Amino acid sequence: MDARFLGIAELAETPSVAVVVDVMRAFTVAAWAFARGAEKIVLAGSPDEALALKDRHPDWVALKDGPPAPGFDTVNSPGRLRSLDLGGRTVVQKTTAGTVGALAVRDASLVLCAGFVVAEATARVLRERGCAGVTFVVTGEDGRAEEDLACAQYIAHRAGGALADAAAYLRRAAESRAAFELTTGVREGVHPDDVELCLELDRFPFAMVATEEDSLMVLRPYTPVPPAGGAAD
Repeated sequence: MDARFLGIAELAETPSVAVVVDVMRAFTVAAWAFARGAEKIVLAGSPDEALALKDRHPDWVALKDGPPAPGFDTVNSPGRLRSLDLGGRTVVQKTTAGTVGALAVRDASLVLCAGFVVAEATARVLRERGCAGVTFVVTGEDGRAEEDLACAQYIAHRAGGALADAAAYLRRAAESRAAFELTTGVREGVHPDDVELCLELDRFPFAMVATEEDSLMVLRPYTPVPPAGGAAD
C-alpha cells in the first residue's frame, strides 16, 4: 500500500482514499459517542454552524473543543462523554483540527476518521477494500502532531498486513505535546482520564466512515468483515 502522510494545509488535491487522524481528542470522542449509542455524528465547519444545526434540531447533542460554552451540550472530552447516554441521538461535533481535516477531504471516494481506539478496524477496512493508495491526514499541529502521525503510521503498517509494535507507537503518542498539554491543564475542557482513554488501542471493533448526506458531512460507525475463522491477522 502506498501511504502518504500530510497535514491539512498540504492537501493540494483531493485524495481518492483518506484516513483523517485526530487522536487527542476528536475521533476518540467520536468513537465514544458511538459506543454510548449515538446514531450519527455531523461534522460542523464552524461553531456558528454547529449552533445553527442545534437550533434547528434541539434534540441533537452539540460539542466543541475548549471550555463549556452557551448553546453547546458538552465538550470534546472522552472522559466526560463516556458517562452520557446518547442512545439514538445525533451528535454535532466541531473541533480545532479533526473536523477541519475531515471536511477538507469530503470529496474523497472513501473517508475514514480514526484514532488508536479504532486503529485495527480502520486498517481492516483499508484491506477489505483493497486500497492501493491512502492519504493519511495528520490533523494536529499543522501535520506535525506526534500522536496523530504515530497512529497514522501504525494503521498504515497494519493496513499493509505488516506486524507492528503497537507499544512503540503508543509511547510516541504518550510523550507528545498534546498529551503534555492535556495532563498539565494547558487545554481547557479536559477530564483527568482523557489521555489514557485516547491511548486505548482497539477499544472499539468498528471503524468510522464519513460521507456526505444532504450537504452535511456525516460520520457513522462501520464494522468490517472479520477475518476467516474470526482470528486476528
